[in-house]
Amino acid sequence: MQAYLSFNGNAAEALAFYAQCLDGKVIFSMTFGESPMAEQTPDSHKQKIMHATMEAQGHQLMASDLPPNFPFEGFKGFSLSVQAPSVDEGRKLFDALGAGGKVTMPYGETFWAKGFGMLVDKFGVPWMVNAEH
Repeated sequence: MQAYLSFNGNAAEALAFYAQCLDGKVIFSMTFGESPMAEQTPDSHKQKIMHATMEAQGHQLMASDLPPNFPFEGFKGFSLSVQAPSVDEGRKLFDALGAGGKVTMPYGETFWAKGFGMLVDKFGVPWMVNAEH
């Protein structure tokens, strides 16, 4: 399974941020204007992302901007979870993903991990960063 996030017009910015934080890369991106639906797409959405895929740490995250007339209701009811190979790497990931966002559980040792923390990034996406024993 892979996560698919629908953004409110800032999918390209979000995926570039995630690629930078997670040492990944965007491997595919198509705007509404580049798609077969370009003629039916309002000018306001032609440069928005219809579909994109970012790859990092052997995993993919897919995303798009919502189509015209689809209301953005925020992100709720889930968290993206990233596993770090060490406590120090977990701290770096946590700090990078949290830049401009909100920490909901500070990164630190727990009974199940040497490093764990939760945050909501600057795009409103919830994350958990875990570095096991």
